[in-house]
Amino acid sequence: MSYKILVINPGSTSTKVALFENEIFLCEHKINHSSEQLRQYPNLWDQFDLRKKGIMAFLDKNNIKLGQLSAVVGRGGLLKAIPGGTYLVNEAMVEDARRGVQGEHASNLGCALAYNIAKEANISAYTVDPVSVDEFAPLARYSGHPSIQRRALAHTLNIHAVGRMAAEKLGVAYLQTNFIIAHLGGGISICPLNQGRIIDVNDASSSGPFSPERTGELPLQPFIKLCFSKNYTEQQMRKLVMGGGGLMAYLNTNSAEEIEKRIQQGDHYAREVYNAMAYQIAKEIGAMATVVNGDVRAIVISGGLAKSKILIDWIKQRVQFIAEVVVLPGEFEMEALANGVLRVLQGKEIAKTY
Repeated sequence: MSYKILVINPGSTSTKVALFENEIFLCEHKINHSSEQLRQYPNLWDQFDLRKKGIMAFLDKNNIKLGQLSAVVGRGGLLKAIPGGTYLVNEAMVEDARRGVQGEHASNLGCALAYNIAKEANISAYTVDPVSVDEFAPLARYSGHPSIQRRALAHTLNIHAVGRMAAEKLGVAYLQTNFIIAHLGGGISICPLNQGRIIDVNDASSSGPFSPERTGELPLQPFIKLCFSKNYTEQQMRKLVMGGGGLMAYLNTNSAEEIEKRIQQGDHYAREVYNAMAYQIAKEIGAMATVVNGDVRAIVISGGLAKSKILIDWIKQRVQFIAEVVVLPGEFEMEALANGVLRVLQGKEIAKTY
């Protein structure tokens, strides 16, 4: 059968929307929301109507009637901790997204937008592998102090997507294979994917390698001293570690392309900083290999930074002794959302209830 699936992926300054017919991508559009436009809305949920209007305009422009749709899927945000998979959106999920049970993020709007539009079309709404997927093994939760528990917040959707892609590429069974997945983007998530489950991962907002604009894990004692130096407010400290850290702090840019140009022009400091990021990524990959006792079929590198040959070459030099390195550049969130729903519609997977 042929299924038409509307995919909605809200980001902080844009809403990506696409239409798939089974696995075939038909059309997509990135609806950009300017900072001036977003300033008119005091909080995230005030943007709901603006974003829905943009989605409906996309459907109208492409002559897509709601009655033609088989399902609507929205990216899942910071919901309560749940196992991975495809979920039917219900009122409880929308309420938790609205309340921000684990924090506020633009992706929280995804399930609500899908639910609202699906209700109008009298079809089901879904979300797939939201950010809050938690498949941690018990030992992975320990932080070093009982007051703080390690959290499972990662680029789950893309991690599962590239895990499936790598399994298909290598001719192995996804649910019977171990990979180390490194998602390299504005934030970095590195995990052991153990037979389809993310059993450990660095929190991309506060640990692991530094990234284009995040500090990653910092030396604890100097960080405590900085926090109490009275030179920063709490908001400024949060910005320092997530938005103003990493490459941005060292080189005043989060653009890998710009940094590579500087390296080509002989900028030795830029080269050292970029190499240091590769070094930390490789070190985290090595650490995650120990979680599965070195039983790793392949190391899979994805995300926007996977397009950087110099960075990938540096990483490969340090980790290829562990396992074969498979590079799948870019992000596959839209495809992953559509494919997750398609597996349910085709009876290959049962949708979970939130």
